[in-house]
Amino acid sequence: MESLVLKRSWFIRLSGALGAGLGLAFTVPSQAQIPSQSGTVFAPNVWVRIAPDETVTVMLSKSEMGQGVIVGMPTILADELDADIERVRTEFAPPDSRYIDPYLGDQATGGSTATKSGWMPLRQAGATARAMLVAAAAKQWGVDPAECTTRAGTVYHGSSNRAATYGSLAIAASTLPVPANVPLKTRDKFTLIGKARQRTDIPLKVNGSAQYGIDVRVPGMLYAAIARSPVFGGRVKSFDACKAKAITGVTGVVQVSNGVAVIAKNTWAAFQGKNALVVEWDEGPNAKVNTEQLFAEAEYLARARKNERVAITRGTPDTTAGAVLEATYRGPLLAHATMEPMNTTADVRNGRCEVWTPTQVQRRAQVAAAKGSGVPIEQCTIHTTFLGGGFGRRLEADYVQEAAEVSKAIQGPVKVMWSREDDIKGDFYRPMGLDVVRGVISGGELIALSHRVVSASWLRRWYPPFFKNGIDPLDLTEVIDAPYAVPNFRVTYIDHEHGIPVGSWRAPNANWHGFVTESFIDELAHKAGKDPLTFRLSLLKKNPRAAGVLRLAAEKAGWGQKRAGIAQGLAVTYWAGSYAALVADVSIQDKVPKVHRVIAAIDCGTIVNPDILVQQAQGATNFGLSAALTGKITIANGRCVQSNFYDYTVLRMADAPSIEVHIVPSNATPTGVGELCTPPIAPAVGNAIFALTGQRVRTLPFSDALA
Repeated sequence: MESLVLKRSWFIRLSGALGAGLGLAFTVPSQAQIPSQSGTVFAPNVWVRIAPDETVTVMLSKSEMGQGVIVGMPTILADELDADIERVRTEFAPPDSRYIDPYLGDQATGGSTATKSGWMPLRQAGATARAMLVAAAAKQWGVDPAECTTRAGTVYHGSSNRAATYGSLAIAASTLPVPANVPLKTRDKFTLIGKARQRTDIPLKVNGSAQYGIDVRVPGMLYAAIARSPVFGGRVKSFDACKAKAITGVTGVVQVSNGVAVIAKNTWAAFQGKNALVVEWDEGPNAKVNTEQLFAEAEYLARARKNERVAITRGTPDTTAGAVLEATYRGPLLAHATMEPMNTTADVRNGRCEVWTPTQVQRRAQVAAAKGSGVPIEQCTIHTTFLGGGFGRRLEADYVQEAAEVSKAIQGPVKVMWSREDDIKGDFYRPMGLDVVRGVISGGELIALSHRVVSASWLRRWYPPFFKNGIDPLDLTEVIDAPYAVPNFRVTYIDHEHGIPVGSWRAPNANWHGFVTESFIDELAHKAGKDPLTFRLSLLKKNPRAAGVLRLAAEKAGWGQKRAGIAQGLAVTYWAGSYAALVADVSIQDKVPKVHRVIAAIDCGTIVNPDILVQQAQGATNFGLSAALTGKITIANGRCVQSNFYDYTVLRMADAPSIEVHIVPSNATPTGVGELCTPPIAPAVGNAIFALTGQRVRTLPFSDALA
């Protein structure tokens, strides 16, 4: 067994990338249409511009996919700027290296890093603009800038009873040098941060004016649907387009790298034409792959420990000086199932490529557009729309490249639209997992813990040079950073590359490893004869934040109270610098778990908008519960079996529990929230099932395990 201890610097570099991925080793030319520091608008930096009409525009380096950055990020800047919040508008930033997220190494939305990464840059941008506006007013009035104050988009000079709005000062401020190291507000001076504020995107979504990728219309635009190989990795051998071209509205058929595209005057005709195509496929090496085979391979690798590598080790984890417990956990492939299927509109003409797309990765999308169109990257323009869900799927740019390819082929604008079946069958799935865990209990205490991970690496495909040694540190971070202090500890990793495309899925890796760790800790508590809460707290004496959320959730849930037919389970997990503990109230109805109530406690540093935090916690909990109850993708003969919501089911409103969210007050720097409550919900429910039935569930989804 090869020993390769991961350097901590790798984790610092990578830990923020958990929902998005690493930056690629390329430089993308700036495309940002940010006005220069002159003219009719005041734009002291790439984050904000102020116009004479009093409009304050904040550039969003993050995509809006329901998580609320359209409110949260402008709030941070507007507070330091002392802007009139009713005058604040937002624009999605184009691809530009100046918008790179330092935690992700790329311009990307994921890993729950939006607030954390924007906290200081946005505050500094707002404070700098405010200082320049004050300086402009003071210069006009011939007073000391220190005598001026600001409030709601206006500069005041109290002793002379003068005032000037930011809009009236914009042109003058634009002529001043940009100062460095402007002091920031102390927290007691915040006027917007920490307060609930209505989401500005909700009215747009209600009245239909919010533009999603699926809404884009370009003059002269056609529509396209692509027939892709039903077998992962397959390619077109030959095709007959006669029947497709006979469909009313179909205007053409072209082959692209991903398959065969049918172009039409409307989406329906494109879909019907795609269905009428006759395609012979070269199914490639994956034509006989199936789910049972994949798990058998993983189990063999786990037993043989072939090419096993050590991520971290301390003490003597193989000790037998106590009661030994070993367990194997199995998790399926999962689809993202975003409500808006993949789509992109592209217009490749006259040496330019213009793209409208719901993407989480603007720079990566620009690279894909250049590759698909053959146009130089500096001539590729990316317009980011609202996203009808992302969950990591839109960190991929495959659908951008194929739209550019189709547009190049027809020399005009086209929208490539995926059907729901395309979306589920052509996903980059949450990796399947097989984990072998071993614990040793002595004197009622956990003295040793080993965790062997067998899985495919989704990051190696994104950034192969970094993982040339065959180990993916990021795939193990959530295991290594589990909050418990165990004196003898080891984590190992075995690659299981199987040809099925995998990618980032909400709280990647943590969404599975959280289930394994928290389920097994519960098993160990039972082995030690201790209450699960008490057992966990004994392992968290050096982690007050984790212990704090655990105690808070247990207190609010009434942990230990007996109710007929209902049991409680709990779990605590770490994600993106934050801690969350969940307690789930569960009953069993016709062999199906029913989750009645979830109590969540969260410690994520400073809160920008408490309402959005609650919404995120509730959404992440329901997302994780949906997968835990019924979610699975199965493979047969190299093909995805599931195709739509009738066989890849998601949580319905009637099955959604009541979710209470409690926040630990903190003045620390904000940390991640958006994916935080996805990892702990499955183990909390599984632990409640054990409390009810005595049955340990080590395989997801619960619908299979309890059938």
